Amino acid sequence: MTAAKRTLAFLAGLRVPEGPRAGKPLKLAPFQRSFVRGALKPSTSVAALSVARGNAKTALAAGIALAELLGHLERQPRREILIAARSRDQAGVALALAWGLAQSLDDDTREGLQLRRAPRAEIEFHGDGGGHVLRAIAADGKSILGGAPTLAILDERGHWPGGRGDELEGAILSGLGKRGGKALVISTSAADDAHPFSRWLDAPPPGAFVQEHRPAPGLPPDDLESLLLANPGARHGIGSSPAWLKAAAERAIARGGSALLGFRLYNRNERVSGEARDLLLTVDEWMACEADPLPPRSGPVVIGCDLGGSASMSAAAYFWPETHRLEVKAWFPGAPSLLHRGQADGVGDRYCVMQDRGELATLGERTVPVAAWFEAIMARVQGQHVAALCADRYKSAELGEAMDRAKVRAPIVWRGMGWRDGAEDVERFRRAVYDGKVLAASSLLMRSALGDAVCLKDPAGNSKLAKGRSMGRIDAAAAAVLAVAEGARMTARPAPRPAKLIFI
Repeated sequence: MTAAKRTLAFLAGLRVPEGPRAGKPLKLAPFQRSFVRGALKPSTSVAALSVARGNAKTALAAGIALAELLGHLERQPRREILIAARSRDQAGVALALAWGLAQSLDDDTREGLQLRRAPRAEIEFHGDGGGHVLRAIAADGKSILGGAPTLAILDERGHWPGGRGDELEGAILSGLGKRGGKALVISTSAADDAHPFSRWLDAPPPGAFVQEHRPAPGLPPDDLESLLLANPGARHGIGSSPAWLKAAAERAIARGGSALLGFRLYNRNERVSGEARDLLLTVDEWMACEADPLPPRSGPVVIGCDLGGSASMSAAAYFWPETHRLEVKAWFPGAPSLLHRGQADGVGDRYCVMQDRGELATLGERTVPVAAWFEAIMARVQGQHVAALCADRYKSAELGEAMDRAKVRAPIVWRGMGWRDGAEDVERFRRAVYDGKVLAASSLLMRSALGDAVCLKDPAGNSKLAKGRSMGRIDAAAAAVLAVAEGARMTARPAPRPAKLIFI
């Protein structure tokens, strides 16, 4: 009998330790059985499971850990099982679940188990030769250096702190190699594609098994079909019922802000930031701007330009204040390739997809030539009346020289990106979005930029734009802020009155 069959048979003999079904036989949902089979294949060394909160992923992992402790997976001597989590208390939850499941075992097996809460939280099994330990640890990699676990559970890996969390994962994986152990990496989705847990799901290495329950992005929060995709246990009496999920989605929509972001992240298992206070715009606020069909290109156009570093992304945004139409375009140097850039930035093939959608282009070789960049910017609105071209004052010398070489003939508005000008531009941009005065096509470029665009605040409450992560690309969002803010100022100015002739 395989390890998966032995484990499934063992779990079927347990009883639910807590909740509305406490005391009833443990019945696994199809997605749980599928994960057990995939994770316990002989060829699997790391198994990753991503599912929404409340689908008993921690309880399932605790049951597998108990099975390993008692020798149902392998019969190695002195087995060591680790349950690692963001904090010791969170790891203790999984340990408590394993102890609760153990209470449904026969008397002889229970007598061989011992629970200790100090100095370390662990369960020791004295049977089968003795010395078998199930231990709960927090995200501090140095605490397990030298260990040799046979099974490790990385609980809620998508929300471990950076640095220490990566150190812990590395220490666990290196220790597992000593005895041919397995790692179960379970979590709701991380906030972005660059997180190590997202990399496990998107680019699994050889020997990895991946099971992800994540709906397509951009769907309404109360879409029932996608809710059930993210919550596969709901149809089988595990966690929240479909009716509760639907009602919770409606409450989150009504509240908006951080409540809606939290619902998308934890209950819909989407990759969105759980922080609402520092974001330039949330994903739902931007989605309200996406329109089909778009209004026409009529009236004067305002162009916002954000020149990146020597080898970085540069972007331009075109805004027509009269019709509220917004278009955004970005450029990268040709070398390295967009695929290599995406891998270095932790976004996979996203840049290649943007190029296929016509939102991103390459220009130049190692750097974007500024004069040629301005020529490409102006070529997109050839024949249009350019009312203003907004750019960063900090780069006025470099941009001014390039504009002269490109023979740009348009009024130039220099804006600072710090607390003074930046706070006004951010506020005008947000106000225009909230008032429904920004309409754009569906743009992966803008969604990606807004996912990394945060606002830093000074003690007086002034905001300026900044990156949410070091590898983030927010140039498209910065250009859009410049263009929309200047367009808002133009429409707010009173129209000039015709001069009156007075005869004396």
